[in-house]
Amino acid sequence: MSDQRPYASLFAKGEDRRNRILAVAQRVLIRNGWRNTTLSQIAKEAGVTPAGVLHHFQSKDHLLTEVVDARDAQDDANADRSGDIIEQIVRAARRFERAPESVGLFNVLLVENLEPDAPLHDRLITRYWYSVETVAEGIRRGQRAGIYRTDIDPMRKAVEVVAFLNGMETSWLLDPSIPVAEVFKEYGQSLARQLATSEEMV
Repeated sequence: MSDQRPYASLFAKGEDRRNRILAVAQRVLIRNGWRNTTLSQIAKEAGVTPAGVLHHFQSKDHLLTEVVDARDAQDDANADRSGDIIEQIVRAARRFERAPESVGLFNVLLVENLEPDAPLHDRLITRYWYSVETVAEGIRRGQRAGIYRTDIDPMRKAVEVVAFLNGMETSWLLDPSIPVAEVFKEYGQSLARQLATSEEMV
């Protein structure tokens, strides 16, 4: 039987290089935005040639998609969409410490893709409504359990919550000294009071 270890070693090196390119692309995108980023810039910072980037990613658009995939996978891996919605909102403050680059990347790409013909517009709006629906379903769970008021429209309240989350990300990027954990905790307490039934408030 032939020794497969050299092939395994080459594969591992290829994966390391691919991951390095992704990480560098994320940093460059945060700094320059997608429109002002070139494959040559990414290749230079990653220590490879432009051809080396294209070996792993077919095009600039393909690389953009892979960067966003990695960001979304990271978010999904740290999400608990079946738990108490208030706890989940308060816990979202940890993301600012755990993955600050993810916060920056999302905001840069969001601003660059507001127009309907932008490359990530459809994907970002789908992700937005997925976030809204996730929050709305958390509110519905509380309503079904009898701990949240049923006269509150879950979708409208969810739009407000997601607006708070997105707004906090932008504010924190402008001024990282904002006490994010405290702000999220106070917002969670305020939201809990708004949602609670009269029995729960006693």
